[in-house]
Amino acid sequence: MDIEPVSILFFNSSKIFLILSSPLLLSILFIGLIISIFQTVTQINEQNLSFFPKIISLIFILFFLGSWMIQILVNYMQDILTNIIILGLN
Repeated sequence: MDIEPVSILFFNSSKIFLILSSPLLLSILFIGLIISIFQTVTQINEQNLSFFPKIISLIFILFFLGSWMIQILVNYMQDILTNIIILGLN
């Protein structure tokens, strides 16, 4: 068994994971930063204050980019299955 197809599969799956998770993680990062700056300025130390805006931003990001994310996953799975079936990579 050759290690090259496994390493290529690992690299491509890692790349797809980073592409799909980056909009969600970056939105949470920026919302958390904005809320923490607001809490620092106003001296409000409530832990739940940052939770709800993060959830709402995740819902909006998934609503607007969900079809794009699903399309990338479908294309990636079709590519994997094509390589397994046609090229016979086991």
